[in-house]
Amino acid sequence: MQALLGVIFHSLGGIAAGSFYMPFNKVKGWAWESYWIVGGLFSWLIVPPLAAWLTVPGFGEIIAAASRQIIFFTFIMGLLWGVGGLSYGLGIRYLGMSLGNSVVLGFCAAFGAIVPSIYYNINPTEGKISFTNMMASSGGQLVLLGVLICLIGISISGKAGMMKESELSTEQQKASVEEFSLVKGLTIAILSGILSSFFNFGIEAGKPLADAAVAAGYNPLYQNNVTFIVILWGGLTTNFIWTLVLSLKNKSYRDFINGSTPIAHNILFSALAGTTWFLQFFFYGMGESKLGNGASSWILHMSTIILTANMWGIYRREWKGVTPRTKLTITIGIVIIILSVFLVGIGNSM
Repeated sequence: MQALLGVIFHSLGGIAAGSFYMPFNKVKGWAWESYWIVGGLFSWLIVPPLAAWLTVPGFGEIIAAASRQIIFFTFIMGLLWGVGGLSYGLGIRYLGMSLGNSVVLGFCAAFGAIVPSIYYNINPTEGKISFTNMMASSGGQLVLLGVLICLIGISISGKAGMMKESELSTEQQKASVEEFSLVKGLTIAILSGILSSFFNFGIEAGKPLADAAVAAGYNPLYQNNVTFIVILWGGLTTNFIWTLVLSLKNKSYRDFINGSTPIAHNILFSALAGTTWFLQFFFYGMGESKLGNGASSWILHMSTIILTANMWGIYRREWKGVTPRTKLTITIGIVIIILSVFLVGIGNSM
């Protein structure tokens, strides 16, 4: 029953993450950096403490009582994840919901499942599985096979993107993805996929905060809401600096006083996108409390996002006009990524 609840919570988080960018498509007349930072303020600064206040009212005291080292490393992981989150938005901007999410999250899933075990090889921790442990067990070997297959699925998805670019005219590409750019998008997506996995490491670094919430008598289901606050401070810092630079460079700060655009409408949909973005972490934390923060939690979360994002990609007709061979290629890539998810999940349970 606990495992089933974990799957349900992770699936809800994945649906939220795979859908969050859709409200941004309703924003009219604003530069990317304008609506991104408005959404970010809700997802990283406003909603997280509100969720923590509703579920762990004493979160402020827990953070204040924690060691500076725990806060520092959790914040740094969030800072690095913030670069991944920033480039994640750019990856979708240039590749679209379907291809962008498949590449970004495939890399994110692979690195999020493997790197913690490498870390525990360098810094052995009781109860944690190192890369050497994984290599020495059949379950660990299955996890590693799943990661390898995941990377193969990503490469096939990337191939489908190249086929799409060669088959469609610039006008056709921009009909579904306004700023489609394969080379720029793939470069950013790979960077994003690697750095986005640092959110998983932030949960590990901030585990003492979650443990303190449980020790204080709060429901373990919501223990990670305390950790998320510190991780998301790091994400906010990265994104705020970069969007501020772009706003000054492009003078896009004028968007917020430009009466020719629907300002209230744009703020509403940006806030909706940001709130939806945070819900992925809210439900991930609940799922993690049931399944643990191992490879199966991370991969399950990523796979649900990939599925949801590709459903939105179909809805937005991002592959309209391409040959059946290209559609088959992207389908095969996505199926292989999902297969890797099951392999990692089975291996982790072993």
